[in-house]
Amino acid sequence: MDASRLFARHVAGTGFDDLPAAAVEAVKTFALDSFGVAAAGSRGPFTAEWRRVLAGPPAEARVWATTDMLPAPAAAALNAYQLHNSEYDCVHEGAVVHTMAVLFPAALAFAEREGGVSGRRLADAVAVGADIAAGLGLASKAGLRFFRPATAGTFGGTAACAKLAGLDEETVAHAFGIALGQVSGTMQAHGEGSPLLGMQVGFGARNAIAAVDMARAGLPGPQGSIEGEHGYLELIEGEHDIRPILAELGRVWRIAETAHKPWPSGRATHGVVEALLALRAEHGIAASDVADVLLLVTPLVEQLVGREVRGELAVNQARLSVRWTTARILLGSDLGHEDFTPDALADRASQEFAGRVRVETDGNPDPNALAPVAVEIALRDGRRLTRRVEDVPGGPARPLTREQHLAKFRDNWAWAGLDPQAGERLIDLVDRL
Repeated sequence: MDASRLFARHVAGTGFDDLPAAAVEAVKTFALDSFGVAAAGSRGPFTAEWRRVLAGPPAEARVWATTDMLPAPAAAALNAYQLHNSEYDCVHEGAVVHTMAVLFPAALAFAEREGGVSGRRLADAVAVGADIAAGLGLASKAGLRFFRPATAGTFGGTAACAKLAGLDEETVAHAFGIALGQVSGTMQAHGEGSPLLGMQVGFGARNAIAAVDMARAGLPGPQGSIEGEHGYLELIEGEHDIRPILAELGRVWRIAETAHKPWPSGRATHGVVEALLALRAEHGIAASDVADVLLLVTPLVEQLVGREVRGELAVNQARLSVRWTTARILLGSDLGHEDFTPDALADRASQEFAGRVRVETDGNPDPNALAPVAVEIALRDGRRLTRRVEDVPGGPARPLTREQHLAKFRDNWAWAGLDPQAGERLIDLVDRL
């Protein structure tokens, strides 16, 4: 039996009462986190332009952080872009999948269009969607060939919307087949730092709703969508082993394995960010004290954020550059939204310092490993400082406290210029989901 059918059985057969408390709390945590990040993302590049492209009737679902209403697939697309365009949304590190980026905007737009969806039903849909999206990423034994948050995320979004639609196992399997025909997401956008990167997440959210709408209307999809000769795993991932993932369905909940992002940059920068902030705090170093910086990172970190800095970067390039984040921290920043504004990106001192940072790989054999990483700083007075990070902050081994989680949400809400009291009401609403 193809994995698509077993995934479909998990989606159709899982109810809210099957979810452990940790999974429910994780859904609430990352729902609020997503709302805050997407609010900040409403100020992101090309958001207004894409909103104008998507505008039109019927008014089915809200664009987050605005009063605009769009057709549900269009709202899902724009909200997903807002959620991902600041590189601040949560991620399943082992899967290299931004867990909520596709599925949450798709599920919420679908629910808003359907009407009458309870918090319990939404939580159930998010949990099973996370299992599918992260499960596909965990099944991969190869490095990234396509942009997995969009490709695997499309299946997660399809699962979440199928759950909300109440589809039976067979119809869910058809929806997965239809989703396969719409999967997209190129790493070229990542390599170039193109805003299309986040838009690809939006395409996944839009296509997830379309897949469920089509399956619900009786349109069939191929049944080998996951393990078939030209199914997802062979087509998109290459080397893979999904059997251990299937064996854990209903026992291991991937939403509870999801990591917060403490800083608005690529997750692959965060081990280095943690090390640099610790060294700066401990030794009081400044950029003028530094003769040389070496970052020793995994092959995946080098692939994702090892880009060199030669002059001014586009904002997406800067968020995905560990050299840029290194420069900003050693020049005194704590790394926030302000480090990716046009003024910051034009800063010559940051550009020049980032251009001197060296990045080397450590030969880690795991193609999906984000840690460990190490930082070595040679000071002009002859001292050498080192710091190694085994577990990146924000992950299951080092989760954010509730206070840190709420501080992140409030900071994002404020960055968007939204009413603080509305933000507090949203916190309360999500707590009572």
